Amino acid sequence: MLNIKITPATEKKAKPDSKHLGFGVFYTDNMLVIDHTEGIGWHDARIVPYQPLSIDPAAMVLHYAMESFEGLKAYRKPDGSVQLFRPDCNAERMINTNKRMCLPTLPVEDFVQAVKTLVKVEEDWVPSEPGTSLYIRPFVIATEPHLGVRTSKTHQFIIICSPVGAYYSTGINPVKIFVEDEYTRACPGGTGFTKCGGNYAASLISQVKAHDLGYEQTLWLDGVEHKYVEEVGSMNCFFKIDGTIYTAPCVGTVLPGVTRRSCIDLLKHWGYTVSEERLPIADVMKASEEGKLEEVFGTGTAAVISPVGELRFEDQVAYINNGEIGPVTHKLYDTLTGIQWGTLKDEMGWTVPVE
Repeated sequence: MLNIKITPATEKKAKPDSKHLGFGVFYTDNMLVIDHTEGIGWHDARIVPYQPLSIDPAAMVLHYAMESFEGLKAYRKPDGSVQLFRPDCNAERMINTNKRMCLPTLPVEDFVQAVKTLVKVEEDWVPSEPGTSLYIRPFVIATEPHLGVRTSKTHQFIIICSPVGAYYSTGINPVKIFVEDEYTRACPGGTGFTKCGGNYAASLISQVKAHDLGYEQTLWLDGVEHKYVEEVGSMNCFFKIDGTIYTAPCVGTVLPGVTRRSCIDLLKHWGYTVSEERLPIADVMKASEEGKLEEVFGTGTAAVISPVGELRFEDQVAYINNGEIGPVTHKLYDTLTGIQWGTLKDEMGWTVPVE
């Protein structure tokens, strides 16, 4: 168990208008920091006022992208209490990421304790407007000043928090997706399954390309054959074809999303057939031509569920469900957000109270 020293900010920030939060714009009064030193381990856990980081210009994170991060949320329930959604899953995923990135791992129980402790200190920052939440960003950085490619001897685990509104300002309206067939996001044996900044930096070129063509997001294909569907931007992707629901397998090139995992559990609980076999983009476009592509949606912590209304691959365009949200997509969104915000009973045992 961590011994967390709490020295909170004495000067409080003015709270933003909870009806106009945006996403990732505002930050709370405090942050959590834990140091890591080779031969000692994790030490000096503390909550301190939110402030700029002081690191050496030669810090290895700046030169070799030696970092990892997570994303989860705290939710205000109707009775005013606050809860988290499956934080242990984020902790487990960060362990897997850090092992791949040669970064130190924080035990699940310590990760969850750190998150709960900071959220409790920042409880007043958890908004109560419908659709709002407190976004929580834990991350690990290599801090040793050294210009040489090897593992770092010092690190920091840091958590910052940001009150947020809906990820998409227009609500859960269907988005238009461009299928990337030129650039590659991940290959077998690489870091595609990890949550590291390099994955996202490398994906920006396709996002810019998609926006220039009038599309909101990119659907990535596999990096070997450019044939099988994988992820959409910062989300996992699901396809409902002739009654069966498909999503890419987590075999090293796809992020094992917590929302993805929760959707699969719910869908199976409701009696749907869920396939995690590799799905060729050609089969998706063929299903559209035959009228069998019933629903497409992305899943992620930030957006929760994002329905897809249009899919473009090369010169083909698939229009899904007349550009409207499908019934399964809608049910998943209502169920997940109901559990997260405490308006539905959590029959899955996924929520964790912040006490």
